[in-house]
Amino acid sequence: MRQNKVGSVMATEVVTARYGTPFKEVARLLTEYRISGLPVIDEDDKVLGVISETDLMVRQAGIPAPYETTRRFRFTGLTRGARRQAAKGHARTAGQLMSVPPVTVHADDTIAEAARTMAHSRVERLPVVDAEDRVVGIVTRRDLIQVFLQPDDVIRREVIDEVLVRTLWLPPSTVAVGVHEGVVTLDGHVERRSEAEIAVSMTDRLDGVVAVVDKLTYRMDDSHLRPDEPALHGVTEEWLRKL
Repeated sequence: MRQNKVGSVMATEVVTARYGTPFKEVARLLTEYRISGLPVIDEDDKVLGVISETDLMVRQAGIPAPYETTRRFRFTGLTRGARRQAAKGHARTAGQLMSVPPVTVHADDTIAEAARTMAHSRVERLPVVDAEDRVVGIVTRRDLIQVFLQPDDVIRREVIDEVLVRTLWLPPSTVAVGVHEGVVTLDGHVERRSEAEIAVSMTDRLDGVVAVVDKLTYRMDDSHLRPDEPALHGVTEEWLRKL
């Protein structure tokens, strides 16, 4: 099943900082290139950490107002995360500002995988690294949502070719496939329940699919079959285990 990879949407020109890059230089880079964050790399271009605008704002938030008395901040009793945030309030370099460990992806990861990583980590951009953790690109939320610009007719053709014909070995006329604004409707009658479940599951994983409306019916409920029993021709055991 064809899925777009991170490498197809990432930017290859990456604005980076070194561990010792001064705080003001980091701020200048973010402002000049109009970006919300950047990776911190070592001499071998390996990603050490990531800096976001929020990290810089922690420093700004730690500056007392003119009418406030300056207080010496004590780390005693704070959690590790709180101590790290407090330390950022006194950061002078990129290495002191950055968040670690860095959350990264690889160019051959699917866009769906990168989106899940981004959502789970609650970040807006991900450095793309090679097998040796050297930075080769950067991918942002805006880059990932491009996948949803996939035309409806292209999505429909992929559902028919990749899911129904190549995976399930079904004649295209078996299931009516409708697509509107990325929402796929599957309507038809198949032999087994597992066929219907796999059709819905695989369709939902296709690039550009917003949702799947399942109107499929089946003649036989084969959900009671053991994993080692024959279930479907043309369907790998891996897909059956995912359901």
